[in-house]
Amino acid sequence: MVKGKITLRTLIGKKKKGQKISMISTYDYLSARFCDEVGIDSLLVGDSLGMVFQGKESTVPVSLEEMIYHAKAVRRGAKKAFLIVDMPFMSYQVSVEQGLQNCGKVLKETGAEAVKLEGGEEIAPLVDKLVRAGIPVVGHIGFTPQSVNLFGGAKVVGRDKQEEEKLKRDFKALEDAGAFMVVLESVPSEVAKEIWESSVAITIGIGAGKHCDGQVLVFHDLVGLVEDIKPRFVKRYLEGAKLFKEALNRFKEEVEKGIFPSEEESYGR
Repeated sequence: MVKGKITLRTLIGKKKKGQKISMISTYDYLSARFCDEVGIDSLLVGDSLGMVFQGKESTVPVSLEEMIYHAKAVRRGAKKAFLIVDMPFMSYQVSVEQGLQNCGKVLKETGAEAVKLEGGEEIAPLVDKLVRAGIPVVGHIGFTPQSVNLFGGAKVVGRDKQEEEKLKRDFKALEDAGAFMVVLESVPSEVAKEIWESSVAITIGIGAGKHCDGQVLVFHDLVGLVEDIKPRFVKRYLEGAKLFKEALNRFKEEVEKGIFPSEEESYGR
């Protein structure tokens, strides 16, 4: 094992000690390497790659093969971070047997340490089966992007009593089934706090306020590469798109004016 490798035991230990967990969702070798070098605890290869990396309108079209491809690249870049891979739409919903087979395939082919599934009570039997088979599971409740067509678009989940009670039931069902971690997405901070206060499983927030065991953001959002969409929960730590375009403009101008390449960027005999 790589020295300093983050394991399941490491993450559980951080929760017990009240230490916050950092997580980044990313899809390629270079960004994964950056995250690893600064000591990010966990990387999530999210099916959000369908929108951020491929330019699709939702996560729904992403395939299992695409997730495996990107997860392999991330694993090559991240030697220490704990790696989680999203199971894409319809790769685990048909049957427990299908889910078990596909989740096992992801772990075997990518070197990841865990898989992430969207849903609550309805997927608890699968979670139980996966954990019994030795596959660590991360749950995902609140706004679940694979169900965007049912939601009718992105929304905050848990503002009315019925949704709040379902969130709590879903969390408990996942926890009881053996999920060691649950992502809470677009959930009122008060509701997330109530879940966190009685939780055994690790809670990771994205648009769920500060009362979680950790937080996750998409790499491309965090560094400001996505300009056209900025959910309320995103904080840009860098205006990356502006910097990238400035560099590209300078390159274009220097090529057109004959400034680049100079002697410094050229070879002699």
